[in-house]
Amino acid sequence: MKDALSIWLLADGKPGHENQSLGLVEALGRLRELSVHRIEIAQVGNFWSRWKWARAQAAALPMAELIIAAGHATHFALWCLRRASGAKAVVLMKPSLPMSFYDLCIAPRHDFGEGVHSREGLILSEGALNRVVPGLGPREGKLILLGGPSKTHGWDGDAMMKALTDLVSTGHWQLTDSRRTPQGFVERIHKELPQIEIYPHQQTEPAWLPGILQQVDECWVSEDSVSMTFEALSSGAKVGLLPVPRLREDARVLRGLNGLIREGRLTPLESWRENGRELAAARPLREAQRCAELLLKHLGL
Repeated sequence: MKDALSIWLLADGKPGHENQSLGLVEALGRLRELSVHRIEIAQVGNFWSRWKWARAQAAALPMAELIIAAGHATHFALWCLRRASGAKAVVLMKPSLPMSFYDLCIAPRHDFGEGVHSREGLILSEGALNRVVPGLGPREGKLILLGGPSKTHGWDGDAMMKALTDLVSTGHWQLTDSRRTPQGFVERIHKELPQIEIYPHQQTEPAWLPGILQQVDECWVSEDSVSMTFEALSSGAKVGLLPVPRLREDARVLRGLNGLIREGRLTPLESWRENGRELAAARPLREAQRCAELLLKHLGL
């Protein structure tokens, strides 16, 4: 049996980046015994001070064979740690520095233009990696995940309430929001649709969403939240898309979502209404596991 794989996890404190990094680390842990050590650079000043802070923490840790990081704030420090330690460096998402600065980049397909394929040094994933894995037990329950205005989407509260009203007529629902959900909208849901059981994101632990996604049979996500859409798709639930106004039809993330609709993985609300309120069968993504397997192979670990 191989010795435990020693990993430094370089963290910038942002929940979305943490979710990606931990998704990959946990998938690696299902394949190999690991020894994982965190290096925190959250709220540390500029790129140079982040590197010095990371170097000081690394000096007190066991030597790493692999360093994993996500987020622009980590890119320079990751490159420097790679050079100083000799460890393999993996960056998640398309980096701000040249990809040749790292041993491997794992990035969502929509980060790149048409015609780009996985190659040496680059693994393309369907969406950002996440911590969700399909549940093994029987599935029941219905969940709604709400985002909010973003670079690619606006918000129409009245249209969203109409969509939610259509959904709740089909059974018991749970709902959680996000930090982007417009202020007061959850209170409006509570007032107008009191049958929905609401779990505000400020009151849920990080493990709550992956856990509930493993259980529910049906999940609806507002289209603006690409990360939650891919979490739902990774869970084994049937997934529907709640419409919100599109601001940029040419956005890369929208091209990715449109592709998933064409593949039959996602069901838009209008299609659900037209097709007897039926969602497409679940076809769970297992991107973190697939990428972990390719990482070990590509880097010889």
